[in-house]
Amino acid sequence: MSDVEDVWARILTYAGQEFRTVTGLPFTYEVPGNYLRVSRTNRNLSRANFEKAIELMPAEGPGELRGRQGASYTWAILMDSRIRADGW
Repeated sequence: MSDVEDVWARILTYAGQEFRTVTGLPFTYEVPGNYLRVSRTNRNLSRANFEKAIELMPAEGPGELRGRQGASYTWAILMDSRIRADGW
């Protein structure tokens, strides 16, 4: 498993760039604090949400992120090659 600090640093690095959900919907996010604000929803996704989701990586799809907020966005970000790097 990748170090949470390393993954969070990559999440910060790629804020504002386009990501895609499993169904191909494009979105971006910003990180105004210890959470992400996703462009396609009013929901904020906390850093703790990502820390817990990292424990489930690699996941086949968002459905495997049981109990995580914004699973489709969380999965899309964590499974993107820019974020996961060599972690999973």
